[in-house]
Amino acid sequence: MRTMFRPVLLAGALAIAGALMTTTSLMAQEKVLRIGMTAADIPRTHGQPDQGFEGNRFTGIPMYDALVNWDLSKTDGPSVIIPGLALSWEVDATDKNKWVFKLRPGVKFHDGSPFNAAAVVWNVQKVLDQNAAHFDQSQVGVTVSRMPNLLSARAIDDLTVELTTRNPDSFLPINLTNLFMASPTHWQKLLGEVPASVTDPKARAAAAWTAFAGNPSGTGPFRGVRLVPRERFEMVANKEYWDTARRPKVDRVVLLPLPEANARTAALLSGQVDWIEAPAPDAVAQITARGFKMYTNAQPHVWPWQFSFREGSPFVDRRVRHAANLCINRDELKSLLSGLMEVPRGTYPPGHPWWGNPTFEIKYDLATARRLMTEAGYSAQRPVNVKVLTSASGSGQMQPIVMNEWLQQALKECFFNVELEVAEWNAVFNNWREGAGSPGSRGANATNVTFSAMDPFFGMMRFVTRQANPPASNNWGFFNVDEFDQLAATARSTFDDAGRDRALAALHKRIVEEAPFLWVAHDVGPRAMSARVTGVIQPRSWFIDITTMDIRPGS
Repeated sequence: MRTMFRPVLLAGALAIAGALMTTTSLMAQEKVLRIGMTAADIPRTHGQPDQGFEGNRFTGIPMYDALVNWDLSKTDGPSVIIPGLALSWEVDATDKNKWVFKLRPGVKFHDGSPFNAAAVVWNVQKVLDQNAAHFDQSQVGVTVSRMPNLLSARAIDDLTVELTTRNPDSFLPINLTNLFMASPTHWQKLLGEVPASVTDPKARAAAAWTAFAGNPSGTGPFRGVRLVPRERFEMVANKEYWDTARRPKVDRVVLLPLPEANARTAALLSGQVDWIEAPAPDAVAQITARGFKMYTNAQPHVWPWQFSFREGSPFVDRRVRHAANLCINRDELKSLLSGLMEVPRGTYPPGHPWWGNPTFEIKYDLATARRLMTEAGYSAQRPVNVKVLTSASGSGQMQPIVMNEWLQQALKECFFNVELEVAEWNAVFNNWREGAGSPGSRGANATNVTFSAMDPFFGMMRFVTRQANPPASNNWGFFNVDEFDQLAATARSTFDDAGRDRALAALHKRIVEEAPFLWVAHDVGPRAMSARVTGVIQPRSWFIDITTMDIRPGS
């Protein structure tokens, strides 16, 4: 059983790619890196990107810094957090709800204004303080769901800031990699340019943020210069970037949304772009034969179905959840994807400090899967009907239509009658926070949203605790069990590494045993690039550093 990709038809796709990319005489004199993204639109550029973590990858990290950054400098080990705009941080010895961050001196925003503690407070307020003049509701969902315990910020002095959490939270430094620092001075200037006829304070703030998106100012290695929604976004090198080791080697980066895998592949093969995310697997041999380079690396990234536990969902029955996980031959799917995936045993693999040795083994066992479904009351004559919400493309979604159609066929062997509900990626992603009971879920019993497991909050807690129930975070299916709240609380409030790892292993063990997901694949982050692109470091991370890359002259 194989679902094949359509062949790459260059003649038709050339017109699409050509319409999306034009090269000016100015660009011909520059080192220009052109990237074909999987997103259908340009991720937001105002400092808190949408479009999932593809937004962080392409309009977050290049233009902005956080207090804490990811180390993307190596290929042979997991990415870890490193100092960003904060040189150091520590939790208060007597009050574990308070953290003190020492800031990096001498950093300037793209508009020339200084980065300092006041700027940190301002950026916390933009998503947490509804009374702040610059509060922006559109930035809240993509930010607060990723750092739900942060409560407030206070400047101690110009280069020292205190952050307060609702509860003790040993994961706060990791969570802060998602809070990018935008320029308060630049925003205030743009607010002053809003027409006087706009009198409502909220409307004025929204207009200033819209202007900021078109003319952004962060502290990062690239500076945004041109935004055409749904078509392109251009960034130029920040030659004054504070980290001299990461000053860009290319002059300009052009982002192009190309959500269809064959169109992306054709754009690469025809020379319209230099780099594509998630190429069509059937075209990998053609890509490499033509001299392009493929980059892959195992990532802490999960491609799942996340089950609903709402009344009436068949996945309330653990036997059905286990059966789904035992029914699919993931090695066959890996072959279909030309090897561009890893076979999962859970969210984390055996040998990982958070593995925990679960008693339920995720594997292909058709006989046991059918037995469990029979015990649950289903058969070939009485299949269970399930609806799954997915997208046609998007950040980390790999090849969602092909993969979901393969699952649809595979699960028939275990008496599942699967209906696929395909929606636009950002709508599916937004529904992830709205929950299984919302109109946006369209009555789905499962949702297909991929996720990064680089840190324990992202990988586990936001899916299995009441604190993460929609709209706070991503417990889409309302998986609510007291035991999991207790396990998560223990891990979050443990500040020594060994103790925290033990607590997280206990949590992962129980997650796998209860199976709130159908674990389908781990991504390897496949991207194909022109041989002209040099200095590529493909880390074991969801993200990648563009600053290391260069363009070799010539064709």
